[in-house]
Amino acid sequence: MDITKAETVEERMDILNETVAPFTERAARNDVERTFPFDNFKELKAINYPALTIPKEYGGAGISLSEMLRYQEAISRADGSTGLSIGWHMGIVKDLGETKKWDESVLEDLFDDIKARGALINNCATEKQTGSPTRGGKPSTTARKVDGSWVIDGRKSFTSMAPVLDYFNVTAVIEETGEVGYFLVPRSADGVAIDETWDSVAMTGTGSHDLVLTNVHVAEKVLVEISTLGKKQPAGWLLHIPACYLGIAQAAQDYAIRFAQDYSPNSLNGPIIELPNVKQKIGEIELELQRARHFLYSVARQWDDADKEQRSKMAAELGAVKVAVTNSAVTIVDLAMRVAGAHSLSEQSPLQRYYRDVRAGLHNPPMEDMLVPSLADFAVANQAVKQPVK
Repeated sequence: MDITKAETVEERMDILNETVAPFTERAARNDVERTFPFDNFKELKAINYPALTIPKEYGGAGISLSEMLRYQEAISRADGSTGLSIGWHMGIVKDLGETKKWDESVLEDLFDDIKARGALINNCATEKQTGSPTRGGKPSTTARKVDGSWVIDGRKSFTSMAPVLDYFNVTAVIEETGEVGYFLVPRSADGVAIDETWDSVAMTGTGSHDLVLTNVHVAEKVLVEISTLGKKQPAGWLLHIPACYLGIAQAAQDYAIRFAQDYSPNSLNGPIIELPNVKQKIGEIELELQRARHFLYSVARQWDDADKEQRSKMAAELGAVKVAVTNSAVTIVDLAMRVAGAHSLSEQSPLQRYYRDVRAGLHNPPMEDMLVPSLADFAVANQAVKQPVK
């Protein structure tokens, strides 16, 4: 089955749902054993999923942002680690296809490789010394020109999908100019290594190890972009992050309902689903889910329908969606755990994994402490009626 050849969203969703069905059981095993979900990525490649966001003009399916988020939510409902990981690839490819900010020949080669063998890419910008790149730190990774090629040295952290990535889009300071460049480093380059440092209790299956670059020689053309100082353009593709946590939250509701339907202590005449306090919590979960889902997809559709100028003004909405949906996911999982009670703390219960995984979203960009003040500035700047209060 080639998901890119399916003619409708429903057909593509059917293919995807069949593919991700085994992911749920594997997620529990991979979490306990702290292993990477290699089989999940093998099966996503088998249906050509990595090519879905390649534009049609390059031979891909060219799906919309809204459609991409639906699929990302479905994958994350089965396994959050796989959903978040593949989401970076899907979003980056979509962004490259829309902005065409790289040289045409580089884009064509990358897209051809994705179509041919499901090659995977991720951005590698975070470093322990500088923290999150959204905070403005300059990378300590360096690039210098030697005999017409680039030599790159440095270490990147939080390299999600590290065990299966084929391309690392690395930020580095160009020694000659002091500029920050993006270098598309292939995994096959000499001096590229993965240091298996990932010991997080959340999203254990993302394989977000350190990327180590030691005297890596790459072609001149792999300098694909120069980072410009100042405000970055809004990036709709980053909504794959809240879509992931929404998928996990939906999985938590699924489990809470099944548990409440099945659990019948001898102090009751039936299952706890009939208890008013349990119905109250499940109803609160549904309220949070509906509110988060409508917010996420309404903004995604707005992005799909907007032109370049309109998209440039959507930073506030995009940031608000991420923070609101992630916070809702945290609330939903907490409520689901209250439905299951102490059973939710058992290693046999997926709720304890969902609880750990959704909290990782609090630390994905944009972070709440950065977003909220910017929303205040946005509200003041866009005040509809500017008149003194009497």
